[in-house]
Amino acid sequence: MLDGLTAWARPRIIRSRQRLRQSEAAFILLAAAAGAAAGALTRIQQTLAHGLQGLLYGVTFNRLSALGEIHHAWRLLALPLGGLALVLLSLALGKRMRPPVDVVEANALHGGRIAPADNLLIAVQTIISNGAGASVGLEAAYTQMGGGFASMLGQWLKLRRNDLRTLVGAGAGAGIGAAFGAPLAGAFYAFEIVIGSYTPAAVAPVIAAALTGVTAAKALGGEPWLMALTDDRVIALTDYLLYAGLGIACALLGIAIMRLVTLAEMYVQSWGWLGRWRPVLGGVLLIPLALVSPQTLSAGHGALHLNLVLQPAVHVLLVLLGLKIAASIISLSFGFRGGLFFASLFVGSLAGQIFAGLVNAAGIGLAVSPTDAALVGMAALSVSIVGGPMTLALLMLETTHDFALMGVVLTAALLSSALTRELFGYSFSTWRLHVRGSAIRGPRDIGWASSLTAGRMMRRDWVQVPETCPVDVFRARVPLGSASKALLVDGEGRYRGIVPTAAAYAADLAPDAPIAPLACMKDEVLRPQDDAHAIIAQFDRLSADELAVVDEAGVVVGVVTERHARRRYLHELENAQRTLFGEG
Repeated sequence: MLDGLTAWARPRIIRSRQRLRQSEAAFILLAAAAGAAAGALTRIQQTLAHGLQGLLYGVTFNRLSALGEIHHAWRLLALPLGGLALVLLSLALGKRMRPPVDVVEANALHGGRIAPADNLLIAVQTIISNGAGASVGLEAAYTQMGGGFASMLGQWLKLRRNDLRTLVGAGAGAGIGAAFGAPLAGAFYAFEIVIGSYTPAAVAPVIAAALTGVTAAKALGGEPWLMALTDDRVIALTDYLLYAGLGIACALLGIAIMRLVTLAEMYVQSWGWLGRWRPVLGGVLLIPLALVSPQTLSAGHGALHLNLVLQPAVHVLLVLLGLKIAASIISLSFGFRGGLFFASLFVGSLAGQIFAGLVNAAGIGLAVSPTDAALVGMAALSVSIVGGPMTLALLMLETTHDFALMGVVLTAALLSSALTRELFGYSFSTWRLHVRGSAIRGPRDIGWASSLTAGRMMRRDWVQVPETCPVDVFRARVPLGSASKALLVDGEGRYRGIVPTAAAYAADLAPDAPIAPLACMKDEVLRPQDDAHAIIAQFDRLSADELAVVDEAGVVVGVVTERHARRRYLHELENAQRTLFGEG
């Protein structure tokens, strides 16, 4: 009976896969289904993290970071205990635990392919970290589970590479849209931060996923993340200039935070055996910060609401700003899992309110609304750290429904983005991948170049001669016109250089002279795993026509010519460009 069911289902599954590969409407429906799943997964993760905070801190209706004070200091032991849980999880996985692939890395390098175990690991680590009170956001879990579910679905349906990348971006964007109740912000998060481009073929599926994600989250009890009422005013030229200054200040602050996180992380990782226990030590360091102000706990949503309502004095905001930055640096550098998106929104709101307080107290005849400045600061600092100026501008628009504020938000966000790219060049997620040794500078698909390796491009029909032979033997083995070059190898086949055939036929060369001194490129080789970028760069540096490919033992396994390498590279680049514009 089972065999009969399989025989009945198999052709239908194959036809469904073919339909998805050929029909844009079917792919949009698939993206909408992935978005709905992402919205539901976002609500489940929110419930788990907030439930863990309620269990550990006794929080009921309020947000953890909005608590006035920690009445029972012993509850802060949840921070090192959360770190201990992460350590025990790492020990339990042991050698099987490798750095998991997140959605940005998957789309940039792996064509959208993510292992299910990576999704689960990132989600569990993030929920434990946020639930224990570490100063990290849940967005890493939202995007990973949303994009990861979409990746699993797309791999099962055997989607094409570009369709799979689009589906992963749609799932990740739906997770963010569901978290904020902002479908347009979620869609642009997918375009700017996960997919890396706006393409006509991706617009409909990504927006469909974001809409269904938000709808699913609301159906399961999701609420808007922020209710901000802005003031009635007319935006003048002076406002644009003032908020442009705020955007520049936020860019510099964002770069400083990213640098400090990396420096602290590198320092902590140099501790040797003690570094294994760094989440526990980080939890201990977070306790005094939380005792000074509970606003350092978790991502800071509750504290953001609280400060917008109470509008504390500038000196209080400065203390909170320093404490929150310190808590975020400690949390991330000491091994808690999570992101800086939500935390950067809180820090940006503090920076904006400080900016408004300083301008209003300067006595220069200008008045700045603390609420407006907080919203602009949120967008500007988050753009510096996360990237995506349109994502943050639309998030502010969907939060406030204030079109007048949109202009100054975009001004500050675009200036912050441009300055960060100029002075730093990375968003936080791509910067951390760069520190680990990855070549990623953004979510743009470079996986095709990484997979176009010397091992795939090399020829296996090269001419080789022993390095010990004399010139007359070389001439007998390599007649003029038979080959332009020959590889020299030792008795075990190890590479010893390239001899141009014409050089061996020089008139003043004695027939019994050794051939080895004529060899060039003795130390210049390619490895089978070298990708197209490295190969082209090496040809440019050496001005060579041909390079040998050798294995780890130095034995020749093939030859790559410059002409063939450039032709293959340009062919793949053209295919990537065609796909980008929806022609592939």
